[in-house]
Amino acid sequence: MTSVRVERRFQGPERSGNGGYVAGLVGTALAARLDESHVPKVTLRMPPPLQKDLELATTGDGARLTDGDVLVADGVPVGSDFLADATIEPVAPEEARAAEESYRGLHNHPFPTCFVCGPANQGGLQLKPGPIGDGRTACTWRPASDLGTDGLVDELFLWAALDCPGGWTIDLDGRPSVLGQLTACIDARPQIGEECIALGRYLGEDGRKTYTASTLYDADGRVLARAKHTWITVDPAAFN
Repeated sequence: MTSVRVERRFQGPERSGNGGYVAGLVGTALAARLDESHVPKVTLRMPPPLQKDLELATTGDGARLTDGDVLVADGVPVGSDFLADATIEPVAPEEARAAEESYRGLHNHPFPTCFVCGPANQGGLQLKPGPIGDGRTACTWRPASDLGTDGLVDELFLWAALDCPGGWTIDLDGRPSVLGQLTACIDARPQIGEECIALGRYLGEDGRKTYTASTLYDADGRVLARAKHTWITVDPAAFN
């Protein structure tokens, strides 16, 4: 069992942790115990509390993040074939940069402090996933020097970067949503400062749930990471 904290830098909504970052805390711990035929599926059970000591317990069968007796998030292994259709076709860096000009979160963001894509979080990743058609988003990302060790980006921040490119394929004006579940696979770690491409794709919806996918590429077009998400429609006022 390990003690972890979600510092304010890593918030999503104003009063809780970013879903991708928190899922990454659980998912990277579980992934270290899995073979290549399995990947972690992490479910967020409540808005992750900020600046509190949380307990992370991991075995080969799963992982649990708790706040005292309250379950915050848990992870279980699933077959890697779950992500077989999660890879999104890459686009050129020029197209990804052009898409950023249409990023809706710059002017109307339900959670502007988001660590991954919030314009008000100057310590965040500052992703700007804009639409490129066919239910897809794209943007660029140059990981900052404090996001890794030995010149490579930590896997935790790859989980985070996989989060919001999927979320912005949703109509967040009419359907504001938070991450409920994230299943991810990290294939490779990029260099600090390397220009990466992040893409999201809309997959469908069912009631309050929306399903999306995302993919990260490095500057050479190599797949870095893939994910599938389940989003839950919420009232933003309840989180902010």
